[in-house]
Amino acid sequence: MNEIILEWQEAGQIRKEVIGDRQVSKNPGTMRLGRDPLKCDIVLTHPTVSGLHVEIFFNQNCNCFQVRNLRQSNPPVVDGKILIQGEAALSQDSIICLGQTEIKVVAVTLAGSSVPPTVLMPPQPGNSVNQVYGLKCPKCDRISPFEQLDLGCPWCGTSLAAASSVLITPNNN
Repeated sequence: MNEIILEWQEAGQIRKEVIGDRQVSKNPGTMRLGRDPLKCDIVLTHPTVSGLHVEIFFNQNCNCFQVRNLRQSNPPVVDGKILIQGEAALSQDSIICLGQTEIKVVAVTLAGSSVPPTVLMPPQPGNSVNQVYGLKCPKCDRISPFEQLDLGCPWCGTSLAAASSVLITPNNN
């Protein structure tokens, strides 16, 4: 059986999750990570993580685990490179940054050999790992700072619990 073990810190506690290639999940064949417990198998609580951020799956063609970006407006950073679209291979010691949450691959157990393909885009000028994030209101689509998470949208009053995390750029403001 193929397995990958992820580890990250959340609310002062170290969390660990084992993902197997035949694991039961909400989206068969993948394990989805994000803030929304209705859509995600692994729920992360930091507000810079999108409701549905990435999915991790075992790719039989390359005999490796891969991560797939599900949020173009809040792309993950994998091993220091922004994953704009597509997938990136994961290996032991890979680092996945979802917003400000850093997830480390602490172990990978494969039944066969691994070929490490990547579909990573280098960071573009002006884009860095230390971006500023906001919450896109699900009702009025306006961007609020994360400090509003518990208060709701300042424009329409809608709860921001299901808001999408987005990078704040001059076009968002």
